[in-house]
Amino acid sequence: MTDLQKQVVDLVNVERAKQGLKPVVAKQDLTQVAQLKAQDMLQKKYFSHTSPTYGSPFDMMRKHGISYTAAGENIAMGQRTAEQVMKDWMNSPGHRANILNANFNELGVGITQSYNGYGYIWVQMFARR
Repeated sequence: MTDLQKQVVDLVNVERAKQGLKPVVAKQDLTQVAQLKAQDMLQKKYFSHTSPTYGSPFDMMRKHGISYTAAGENIAMGQRTAEQVMKDWMNSPGHRANILNANFNELGVGITQSYNGYGYIWVQMFARR
């Protein structure tokens, strides 16, 4: 993981700790899939949970050998820092719900340059196995 990816994981765990939740653990396989999703959005110039290449985040995880009992995805684009993207996610009810979901215990983070020239594309993939 890059320093930027680690910062996102750390900030997720700060928010979870504030709510008395157990931390999520960064997993290499989830990180690889999240990174693939970020790169796919860059290459195909789209911003959606549904990839024209891989389908839904759940389909994508299964296609890459990740079986889970619970899963979720957060995406964002344009933020320049881990702090900024986490602030935006925490201010969005759906994204906040994923970050603070007690069922999730694993996380992968993908980050790549944005296709619009501003900031980054951010992907969080959460799971419980």
